[in-house]
Amino acid sequence: MKFSGTGVALVTPFNRDGSLDEQGLRKLVDFQIENGTNFLVVQGSTGEAATLTDAEKAQTLAIVIDQNKGRLPIVLGLGGNDTAALVRDIETANSNAGVNAYLSASPHYNKPSQRGIVAHYKALAKAAKKPIILYNVPGRTSSNMTAETTLELAKVDNIIGMKEASGNMEQVMQIIKNAPKDFLVLSGEDALAMPCALIGGHGVISVVANALPKEFSSMMNAALKGDLKTANELHYKMLDITNLFFAEGNPSGIKACLENIGICNDTVRLPLTEVSNDLKEKMKVAMATIKG
Repeated sequence: MKFSGTGVALVTPFNRDGSLDEQGLRKLVDFQIENGTNFLVVQGSTGEAATLTDAEKAQTLAIVIDQNKGRLPIVLGLGGNDTAALVRDIETANSNAGVNAYLSASPHYNKPSQRGIVAHYKALAKAAKKPIILYNVPGRTSSNMTAETTLELAKVDNIIGMKEASGNMEQVMQIIKNAPKDFLVLSGEDALAMPCALIGGHGVISVVANALPKEFSSMMNAALKGDLKTANELHYKMLDITNLFFAEGNPSGIKACLENIGICNDTVRLPLTEVSNDLKEKMKVAMATIKG
């Protein structure tokens, strides 16, 4: 289970003129590796993949692979609502030796039936030469993947896990209870990561850990070992700032915090905007409390 523990959905740092900030990205990768992160996720929604050109996607992935130097597994986000186009993207990505797995969100906008979701992922699995992690995020896709759908897809050989961001703990428990023992269940909600681990989940793909990798990975390690006292302490220590990070949109909040700690600036691409000064000040206070 090389994708258990704490995975981080990396932001894509930009310069003030909107261009890619290569040094900021390299600094972020090292910051994760040096502070306990278990695997890296590139070009998810937190990485603003929707606003990256194909050339920028190739560049960001190449930078992460180069800076990582094989130290951590890398998961590449590949999603979309055109199955045939996504199959072609996967066939192209298969040749990249620096990528260890794919993370693919359920199709957005089309609102497919559960049968359509199953057929979509089976087409991806047939094309993929690397493991696939499913991603259920109905808040973005307007379409929930039911536990039954996930369990059917868990039978497919190279579908190895699920990033679950429905917020429905009963659904998460049904997947954990009935999936094959080697099927990963990863929280896609930072605030629910610790509770999910305590009920049998295997880890998280986190936004918060961009800025708090040491604290977040320590919390997850404690939860996965059954150390409830330590896990609870760290969970509640980070709960308020977790809510602040998402108060005015993601990754706007986490990028503001990364600017505060000197990793990269807070530039995002439209239609996202930087967070308010009021929220920045609240996050600074919360971070000082955590680090104090």
